[in-house]
Amino acid sequence: MNASRKNQLSYLFFIILAILAIYTVFQDNDMGMVAASLTKMKMSYLLTAALAALVFTMLEGVMIWYLLRGIQGTAKFKDCIRYSFVGFLYSGITPSATGGQPMQLYHMKRDGNDLSASMVVLMTVALVYKLVLVLMGIAMVLFGFPVLKENLGNYLHLFYLGMFLNTALVVVLLVVMIFPGFARWMILRMENLLVRVRILKKSSWRTARISQFIESYQHAVQFLLRHQKQVAVVILATFGQRCLVFILPYIVYRGFGLEGADALTILMIQMSIYLAVDMLPLPGAQGITELMYKRAFRDVFTVEYVVPSMCVTRGISFYFLLLFSMIVCVAHHVRFRMQKY
Repeated sequence: MNASRKNQLSYLFFIILAILAIYTVFQDNDMGMVAASLTKMKMSYLLTAALAALVFTMLEGVMIWYLLRGIQGTAKFKDCIRYSFVGFLYSGITPSATGGQPMQLYHMKRDGNDLSASMVVLMTVALVYKLVLVLMGIAMVLFGFPVLKENLGNYLHLFYLGMFLNTALVVVLLVVMIFPGFARWMILRMENLLVRVRILKKSSWRTARISQFIESYQHAVQFLLRHQKQVAVVILATFGQRCLVFILPYIVYRGFGLEGADALTILMIQMSIYLAVDMLPLPGAQGITELMYKRAFRDVFTVEYVVPSMCVTRGISFYFLLLFSMIVCVAHHVRFRMQKY
């Protein structure tokens, strides 16, 4: 199956999930009341939320530019910002966000960046992102568990699942970093087992890709050890980036003129939702994110505003960014084709 066909299927799957998510979330709600409540949202807060979402996405591009420039000596800032939107678009339409990095790597290589340097940068950004997410989750369990228990309800097990999956991934990446030979042997043994039980077909191409992944990650390890200052900057930037998207519901909360809940509590609730759905094999975690939002923020926003606030928060943090990212990608593609011909 060629890349174009895969993209078409990804878009189709995404649209089907979006329709199902909208039906599931809104089937028991008075849409007239929801629409009336949405009109009460102050425009200044809406624009602030949209700006925060755009800055959140572009910060990844800033980190890519910062690291790429440090490795290969040069990098175009506007191109790196574009890579962040490319990553968001393809992560949003593919299960478990698996399509983002490959498409970013393709664009980086096509723009003349060194392939090895690009892989190291993307892996470093991904590892730091997961590490920061896990550390924030651990801090939340240690210092904010009552908030989780009170607001997540029956969805608390999804938070634990998300914590487990993200922590397991960080551990696997650390094992690859520290024990590359053992990691390669273990992964190949697992691949061989899956081939024997006929879940996978034997493939020399896949084996070569596994070896390439291990080798590329070793380059990332060497970079991390040699550039501790840059890594520290990226960790701090990632923490700030995460907080931007987690604080969006509070901006929406204030935009509806609501008072009583503090920013930290709302940030923690949004963080718990994000952690719970981050590793689920659904494009954009559609459906489950909206359902969790309705339950977790029910007492914060009250019955009148919980669905309208979800429309604004989810609309800006995902659908608006997805549309904006698509426009950026299409505009670049058109410009690239015009320059080529």
